[in-house]
Amino acid sequence: MPKPREYDVTGRKQRIHGKGTRWCKRCGCYSGLIQAYNIMLCRQCFREVAIKLGFKKYE
Repeated sequence: MPKPREYDVTGRKQRIHGKGTRWCKRCGCYSGLIQAYNIMLCRQCFREVAIKLGFKKYE
């Protein structure tokens, strides 16, 4: 269950740019965010669900 990060729920100031504007939609962390294709998952969560999303691992 991700932490509540929405501005209206938490009452925190809305950020315009920087790390605080984007967070992982699965776990809520700010670091290691993958934004390509509008995925918005951190790298750890992406590794767990990449196969379900249709990504293949090449060696």
